[in-house]
Amino acid sequence: MPERDETRINERIRVPQVRLVGEDGNQIGVVDTQQALRYAQERDLDLVEVAPDARPPVCRVLDYSKYKYEQEQKAKAARRHQKQVNVREIKLRPKIATNDYETKKNHVVRFLKGDDRVKVTIMFRGREQTHPERGERLLMRLADDVAELGTIEQSPQQDGRNMTMLLAPVKRKPEPEPEQVAEAPAPAPAETRAPAPAETPADAPAAADAG
Repeated sequence: MPERDETRINERIRVPQVRLVGEDGNQIGVVDTQQALRYAQERDLDLVEVAPDARPPVCRVLDYSKYKYEQEQKAKAARRHQKQVNVREIKLRPKIATNDYETKKNHVVRFLKGDDRVKVTIMFRGREQTHPERGERLLMRLADDVAELGTIEQSPQQDGRNMTMLLAPVKRKPEPEPEQVAEAPAPAPAETRAPAPAETPADAPAAADAG
């Protein structure tokens, strides 16, 4: 079920006085609630309680439908941001073949490039559990191979028959430098071409005299 909107607006504001903020964001001051309501109605806007715990409560004059829509869009954007933080899982065996290792490593690279965290799990079977150091070496090797893209967020830990490690994507910095480098030499060609037009008029009369 959708959450009930608890925001008090217009006639639902029953306190005797409010601190009124106009539609332009400027403070109007403490006024009677009925006066504030008339102020909003004269402008075809709503009186919205934005700080109910203040004394007196703070109310703003605004288009509540538009305000509510904007708040919903901000909430959706925040949820989308949260969804980007996914945890993917890759499972390896201690005695993994080279080709299989490269395939798994490529998956890790793809996940990290997509800004996902990666949980890497080594699965031990039978006597393999007596050599946990092999699993740890494999995990650290993988971490070294993808060090440019991911950093160890949780070091290798034994979890029953498994050993796990968590990798987090490295935050990449914006790269505006290539554009700046490309623009820097631009003035040089202009200086080298500048003398050329000056020589042409000087040669032109000589050609005319010869004719």
